[in-house]
Amino acid sequence: MTAAAASPLTRKLSAFVALSEAELAALARLHGRRRSFVAGRDMAHQGQSDQAAYILSAGWVCSYKIQPDGTRQIVDFQVPGDFLGLRSVLLRTSDHSFEPIVDVEAAEVLTGDLLEAFAQTPRLATAILWAASRDEAMVVEHLVGIGRRDAGARMAHFLLELGSRLALVGMGSKEGYDCPLTQYHLADALGLSAVHVNRVLRQLRERGLVTFRDGHVAFHDYSGLAELAGFDPAYLDQTGPLLK
Repeated sequence: MTAAAASPLTRKLSAFVALSEAELAALARLHGRRRSFVAGRDMAHQGQSDQAAYILSAGWVCSYKIQPDGTRQIVDFQVPGDFLGLRSVLLRTSDHSFEPIVDVEAAEVLTGDLLEAFAQTPRLATAILWAASRDEAMVVEHLVGIGRRDAGARMAHFLLELGSRLALVGMGSKEGYDCPLTQYHLADALGLSAVHVNRVLRQLRERGLVTFRDGHVAFHDYSGLAELAGFDPAYLDQTGPLLK
């Protein structure tokens, strides 16, 4: 139970609900099947059936879809504390692929494990639903970003959102965070070319707002960057009302 109590998922869910001993025990059981995955090798494939879900413990993963012409659209990035493939488990078919960006550690969660945990600890089920709803809200913001924000605001919003997500699990702050993403990852996620990504990052750096270099994002003017992005973190519900 000690490992589960210290896990990134526990830290994230604890922002929503004060977890009981029984709920920590249920989380410990969900963390029981630990697996390692190497960078660049998919954990799940688009169209795959009977797929397990995963709780990401360490490392970064991207979820993506391949179009008929072979091009890739990154849907989101997963960081420690995130569920991977939760929807695929419930719908029985994976509608997108998961690729580790770096070597990762994750706990494999089978459908039966999840349903048993939900039946035994309804509050934990509600907390996981909160996390899933938060993920859906982020997808909505990404859609708005690609459709309506200019490239500078889009990039700023993305970097701020990542920072908020990482802060929730103790891996980021308003000073910055470590980030293994390449400009090609950013291009695929934000609907920009790699050349455009490079140009936008340079412009944000020259304006004294943020620097992304050598695997680290450094915020120089957090409030100025948030103003440029129109960033309102309310949709992330970082400190939702605790369940009683």
